[in-house]
Amino acid sequence: MATRPISPEDHDRIAEAIRAAEAKTAGEIYCVVAQSSDGYFFPAAFAAALATLIVSLAVAYGLEAWWLTIRLPHFVLAEILALSCMLVLLWMLPRLRIHLVPRRLRYQAAHANAMKQFLARNVHRTSARTGVLIFVSIAERYAEVVADSGIDAKVGQHVWDGVVRELTRHAGDDRLADGFVKAIESVGAVLAEHFPVTEGDTNELDDHLVEI
Repeated sequence: MATRPISPEDHDRIAEAIRAAEAKTAGEIYCVVAQSSDGYFFPAAFAAALATLIVSLAVAYGLEAWWLTIRLPHFVLAEILALSCMLVLLWMLPRLRIHLVPRRLRYQAAHANAMKQFLARNVHRTSARTGVLIFVSIAERYAEVVADSGIDAKVGQHVWDGVVRELTRHAGDDRLADGFVKAIESVGAVLAEHFPVTEGDTNELDDHLVEI
């Protein structure tokens, strides 16, 4: 997924896209991008410990097959030393951790973060419950569109899945800002169809991309 930082110009483009989309709808759009949704030290440490155990067993069987012996205290000490080195490496290289964590756990962490942001940013507190969060977690290569209850009653999940596919495609090409702009336009079109702008409509959420 995208690695290039989002520039101030990109922030301006995204903010303008939000304002343009919301000019045609009573809905509200909020955008958040996270560098990562978890530190993953403990899941990665568990994977490292499991790998150390498996390798140790393989070495033990190999030594026995070759009629070689090693004193048990030395063998245990070697295991502890190997695991300690791996833990230090994981501590010093945070980007390495995520590669030891199953995709399912990464996606669970990213989804949990999306829901956390949905609540923390008050997207659920618009007057007509028509807020939409567009969320990306870069490290997990994960994107999600979270719509409030007022929208879910009229818009199927397959619509948001299409928006996510387009967003992740742009992010995969290192064009995350373009992906956000396109996603905002798509979400805005859906909201305008089902929740057109009304007289006296007010802006209830900030019109900019939040980086966390």
